[in-house]
Amino acid sequence: MNILALDTALGACSAAVLRSGHVLAEEHAIMLRGHAEALAPMVQRVMRDAGLSFSALQSIAVTIGPGTFTGQRVGLAFARALGIALKIPVRGTTTLEAMAEEALATCTQAEWAIVTADAKRNEIYLSAIGADGRMLISPQLTPVADVPAMITAIAGKSGSSLVLAGTGAAMIKPLLEQDGMDAKDSGIRQPKARYVAASAARRPRPEGAKPLYLRPPDARLPGSRRDD
Repeated sequence: MNILALDTALGACSAAVLRSGHVLAEEHAIMLRGHAEALAPMVQRVMRDAGLSFSALQSIAVTIGPGTFTGQRVGLAFARALGIALKIPVRGTTTLEAMAEEALATCTQAEWAIVTADAKRNEIYLSAIGADGRMLISPQLTPVADVPAMITAIAGKSGSSLVLAGTGAAMIKPLLEQDGMDAKDSGIRQPKARYVAASAARRPRPEGAKPLYLRPPDARLPGSRRDD
């Protein structure tokens, strides 16, 4: 199966073309903004480098969040439009699951991965996934200070050999080590498209590629009230 995989949800723009799990072409660029302008030319290049026409694609995989509001929309809108035009399925996966996929693939001794993204305000987006693919902690928004207790609560069942990934890794690593946990930092900070494809295939979402917003937008309609 020929798959185009995409990510623009966090601090990178990434695209890859895979055939039956083998990467034919890929690009990955770190960027905080400009995803909308960068994505289409990047996709054209990886398709050209893969030697495929768009009509040869059979599926699209894309990150659905958590991430920046604009970044999520860029990748999802592109994937959906292309999927409609080609009449092929679009499958979603979270940014956290995609990073966990890479962390566990590269750190083969780890029994599970803790993946985080800095959500500011002393909060992080958090997920934990076992090496066997089990979701131990579903993607959620949580205070940084609460992470050690959450991890300790499942460590007895899942073992203490864990690997960290994501932009929140540096924040939680010392907290976990204070609790006596051996937490190796993989250095992975952004999803790569090849692992977006692998993650979407491993855990297909029944709702397809719907955006995942773990924090409500700050912007409100004029006249709306904020409940304190």
